[in-house]
Amino acid sequence: MKISKHNAEHYLWGDNCDGWHLVKNQELSIIHEHMPGNTSEVRHYHLHSRQFFFILSGSATLEVNGQRNILKPQEGYEVPPQVPHQIFNHTGSGVELLVISQPNSKGDRVLVNNKFT
Repeated sequence: MKISKHNAEHYLWGDNCDGWHLVKNQELSIIHEHMPGNTSEVRHYHLHSRQFFFILSGSATLEVNGQRNILKPQEGYEVPPQVPHQIFNHTGSGVELLVISQPNSKGDRVLVNNKFT
């Protein structure tokens, strides 16, 4: 079946950000996400899931284990399991990105207290 953010399961996360499940099974998750300007996710890590963040449009900052990485369109970053990370949109414009998790990260997230801004 053909899938897009127009017919995929939708959910809200973080600071009024959107997510659409393009692939959602036990072994793999592919989510199309939209982050409005000046939003972020909470800092966390995954026990088992490896994630890949890929920017479709806009620019985001991905903090990984204390290191800030600016990601622009057509750039990505892989985050191994058990590595703290947090994504930010410090711009006034929206960011569109894909988040690919293997295995699925549902129920695998551990929040980290120290926060980066």
